[in-house]
Amino acid sequence: MTLLERDPDDMIQVLDEDGTVVGDVPDLDDEEFVEMYRYMKLARHFDERAVSLQRQGRMGTYPPLSGQEGAQVGSALALAEDDWIVPSYREHGAALVRGLPLEGTLLYWMGHEEGNNTPEGTNIFPVAVPIASQIPHATGAAWAKKLRGNDDAVLCYFGDGATSEGDFHEGLNFAGVFDTPNVFFCNNNQWAISVPRERQTKSETLAQKADAYGFTGVQVDGMDPLAVYKTTQAALEKARDPDEGQLRPTMIEAVQYRFGAHTTADDPTVYRDEEEVERWKAKDPIPRLEAYLRAEGIMDDERHAEIEESVKTQVADAIDAAESVPRPDPREMFDNVYAETTANLEEQYEEFAAVREKYGDEAFLED
Repeated sequence: MTLLERDPDDMIQVLDEDGTVVGDVPDLDDEEFVEMYRYMKLARHFDERAVSLQRQGRMGTYPPLSGQEGAQVGSALALAEDDWIVPSYREHGAALVRGLPLEGTLLYWMGHEEGNNTPEGTNIFPVAVPIASQIPHATGAAWAKKLRGNDDAVLCYFGDGATSEGDFHEGLNFAGVFDTPNVFFCNNNQWAISVPRERQTKSETLAQKADAYGFTGVQVDGMDPLAVYKTTQAALEKARDPDEGQLRPTMIEAVQYRFGAHTTADDPTVYRDEEEVERWKAKDPIPRLEAYLRAEGIMDDERHAEIEESVKTQVADAIDAAESVPRPDPREMFDNVYAETTANLEEQYEEFAAVREKYGDEAFLED
């Protein structure tokens, strides 16, 4: 039985919560293991600093990713150079792995349109804030690649709440019918803002929803970066070159948890208790991978200290670079919505300009 030939409720795992090997370790060399660990540490420290920036009024609303580094980094490292990712709004770690500079992510959440300008060759779609709206786009992009004969895949990220949206059904149904080279990666972090997983569906797993669309769905421990890497790698390979009788698409449900708020505008203490959070923090992907690397002699105190220092420096430099860019003119929020500005948008801008002239920019700042 291959990795993807299993029941959707049979969770794939390589490392247990203590970092002990319980499955087949992926074929990576020592430096690749360390690279995975460093990306996860970098994403975590960046996340902590970004939340702090928002609290200080130096950045707008921001969606934290802490707890989800294993799923993001593990999946993104499995991509081939020509593959594409289609993110939602929380995939800062995955975008980092694909080559998006940290200052680009900061600029986006600071309100700069430049933050949507991904470097050539990174193969990243723009951030999608509306829930599930990116899924049909990912399916369409993959279908176009198939029609053109391109040998690459499209990895689409979304949360558990997206599975309740019509765009989820339409995108996956089309992918199944037209056999597109897609990997649909569901970050099941247990909460869609304040709506718990059990209020989304009566299905035993989210992965089994793929059955309705005629292709494979698998469930992986999303806080085990090695399991995520192996599972995503297998799904991407199938998307590019399926075995006879197999459909290209795969849905991966990565079971995980967001340690912090849905966004910095959210207060998770209102709808979940601290005991639940602490129970999931025991599964933290970073110390789990570190324990494995130390047990294998790949990581020692000296190397750990070196990574800690380099991560802090890289994030600090990114913040300096982002904050050196002049604040955007609020007028820019009305630009690039459509190819040409509509009469309705122009009317909204005139109303905005009148308020701005009367009260100043302070009228538009967050409380």
